[in-house]
Amino acid sequence: MRQGITDAVKHLLIINVIMYIGMMTVGHQGEPFSTWFALHFPKNPLFQPWQVLTHMFMHSSQTFAHILFNMFALWMFGTAVEQVFGWKKFLTFYLLSGFGAAFIQIAFSYYQYNTGLIALVESGVSESTIINLLSNGQYDPNWANVLGSLEDAQTFAASYIVPMVGASGAIMGVLVAFGMLFPESKLMLIFLPIPIKAKYFIPAIIALDLFSGLTGQAIFSPSNTAFMAHVGGALTGFLLMYFWKKNERDKYRWN
Repeated sequence: MRQGITDAVKHLLIINVIMYIGMMTVGHQGEPFSTWFALHFPKNPLFQPWQVLTHMFMHSSQTFAHILFNMFALWMFGTAVEQVFGWKKFLTFYLLSGFGAAFIQIAFSYYQYNTGLIALVESGVSESTIINLLSNGQYDPNWANVLGSLEDAQTFAASYIVPMVGASGAIMGVLVAFGMLFPESKLMLIFLPIPIKAKYFIPAIIALDLFSGLTGQAIFSPSNTAFMAHVGGALTGFLLMYFWKKNERDKYRWN
């Protein structure tokens, strides 16, 4: 297996860095890049179909760590996976994992949004009032009286207002592929320097993301992380690996 960065990973890194530089230098505080290219909730007026693709190349303007850790993971795991897959199959796998992540996160956001909307409307709040506030990036703190808490009201509003950015969903798919290709490889967290085999480490990370997504309790990641996108990317990656392995004579590489 040759050393160094592979072609698809190299170009993905370049695109991500270019998008990040553009976001930080054009406009103010990530705008207008966030409006154009982040993935907005489909009912939000800012939603555009191309955002399903472009959000994978966007990262938070609030912290450099977001793009730093994602690109490090893409380089570290993606290079190994691409060397097995070839660049065409790797790029297909990466993008499909990203699409799967977006689909799962949007579906989960729809659940959060519809649950809150129904409760508010049944309590007597006008649906048009709710939509108008959310469309302007606002919410009524009094909604907490219906939804259970201020945090629940904020979660409801965020499902509509806060766009999704980042390569994490696609990278989670790559991480799953790495774990299935190299199950005996030992990995460890920066803040928990204990080597753990990939076949145990990666399912544990996915389980933590699922727990955080369902409970809202962040463990190792910031609270605004799209945890269900991580789960969606990992699930998509697993399904792709499963069906490719089952149906192809050369189950890994596309020449």
